[in-house]
Amino acid sequence: MRQSAVRFEILADAGVVADAVARAIRASAARALAARGSFRIVLAGGTTPLNAYRRLAGEDLGWGAWEVYFGDERCLPPDHAERNSRAAQTALLGLVPIPAGQVHTIPGELGPDLAAEAYARTIAPAVPFDLVLLGMGEDGHTASLFPGRAFRDDALVIPVREAPKPPPERVSLTPRALGDCREMLILVTGAGKRDALAAWRGGEALPVALAAEAGRAWVLVDRAAAGA
Repeated sequence: MRQSAVRFEILADAGVVADAVARAIRASAARALAARGSFRIVLAGGTTPLNAYRRLAGEDLGWGAWEVYFGDERCLPPDHAERNSRAAQTALLGLVPIPAGQVHTIPGELGPDLAAEAYARTIAPAVPFDLVLLGMGEDGHTASLFPGRAFRDDALVIPVREAPKPPPERVSLTPRALGDCREMLILVTGAGKRDALAAWRGGEALPVALAAEAGRAWVLVDRAAAGA
């Protein structure tokens, strides 16, 4: 992997990472709105991204021109508390005036195959995204791309079965789709991520590494994850 395409930055803690992500979202939105009149963002689930979203909820960021997408989703009912879309709704989307038709949720309730087919049709005209946000799991997964799985090179969205984390059925954008962006931010926080981060930086082809390389990512790491 060409590590030079990916930039790592170590910050003090998860709160500082969330602050930096909020600033990056503001700046990316401003650039996109000035250049193209709309802002296409792919949201990630997880504690640190949600904390970043909460920092934006009281601001005026041109919400009416946002187009919101998701990097992955669990095949659960739409109002289930463990859906990424539901968590984002609670933290940000339900608190700001983004038109409902501009929040493009993954229809995971349809099951992995139908949901992947439907979402591929949704995102095909949306790329390149302006900003893609991703996290990393303790095993080096990102979105719902898990180690040891093959990802179709010709697909934008894939069904996921037998995921090593519950629920077993999911839907995920592929590295190809995630990497089709103007900017990518990957957030890595917590001591539990330390081994996976070391493996990534050592050149292991983890899913997060594949996505990061495709998107020429800026990776924000806290000291706990970095072992610093």
